[in-house]
Amino acid sequence: MTGILVAAGVSLLVSLLIMPLVIRILFRFKFGQEVRDDGPEGHKTKQGTPTMGGIVIILGAVIGYFVSHLVLMTRPTASGLLVMFLFVGMGAVGFLDDFIKIYKRRSLGLRSGAKMLGQTVVGAGFAVGVTQFPNGYGYTPASPQLSFLRDFGPPLLLIVFVAWALFLIVGFSNAVNLTDGLDGLATGAMILSLVAYVIIGNWQLRQSCVSYLAPSCYPVRDPLDLAVVAAACLGGCIGFLWYNAPPAKIFMGDTGSLALGGLIVGLAITTRTQLLLLIIGGLFVLITMSVMVQISSFRLTGKRIFRMAPIQHHFELKGWAETTIVIRFWIIQGLLVGVGIGIFYLEWMPR
Repeated sequence: MTGILVAAGVSLLVSLLIMPLVIRILFRFKFGQEVRDDGPEGHKTKQGTPTMGGIVIILGAVIGYFVSHLVLMTRPTASGLLVMFLFVGMGAVGFLDDFIKIYKRRSLGLRSGAKMLGQTVVGAGFAVGVTQFPNGYGYTPASPQLSFLRDFGPPLLLIVFVAWALFLIVGFSNAVNLTDGLDGLATGAMILSLVAYVIIGNWQLRQSCVSYLAPSCYPVRDPLDLAVVAAACLGGCIGFLWYNAPPAKIFMGDTGSLALGGLIVGLAITTRTQLLLLIIGGLFVLITMSVMVQISSFRLTGKRIFRMAPIQHHFELKGWAETTIVIRFWIIQGLLVGVGIGIFYLEWMPR
């Protein structure tokens, strides 16, 4: 528990303290957001707001994670390092995307093929890595299986597991990117998801097969370190939200959204809760589905279901205030996270 608190606290302080400097630097070099021409009219005022703030989330989380291990004089684990690799690697792809947008002064950055290639290289490296590095009990950071509350079904061929992991990583990184359309929306929703993974990692530690060999124990390799990773990223997101809350002084950009999307998938795979992530990250799923429904409807019938997709912009065009949409969507995400945690604990409830 001490490691969790240190990681979250250090990350929070780092992001809070260096964010004003980063905002000034980005302003000076005119690293501002390019707004879509077809977006809501109210977004025109956001043109030029500094972006790439995800750099601070990543920096705070990395510093918080390693300082936590330094303070407690423990070694980072294979599971923790692999999730951090996915987090930072996806952030690097997002950084390139953001930089091209700013340099070219347009709302589109990397070409879709180049962006997919970057996500695939990082995601495949993670997916292969989590099936390696067994500890003394033979547990690897993840197993090539599907999981909900724990692994189930037969092991998948490695290439099938890698393809499945890539589907989740690319899907959720893009889902967080779609959610990041209103000030504070994606950051607040991600904070709630990360709280869930701090709780899950801590509970799996207390019921670990390493110390509590029983039919219901968890064969998770490094549950405590996964909770530390989640806590470090949680602290960074909270510090970022201080400046990203409406009206935002800085946006996370693809640097942050791709990194955070990859992060929660990494945590889901290594905690053996892949399908539970569809509930814990439910708001990201719903917003992505709204885009899919909009596109499908227009292609099949020539009509749009929503005034604009993703769905948060539909409510903007209906006249809802931005803060109203953000807070109500946070409530939805909080309810979904509560349901996810409740399902996770369900097998431990007295019958």
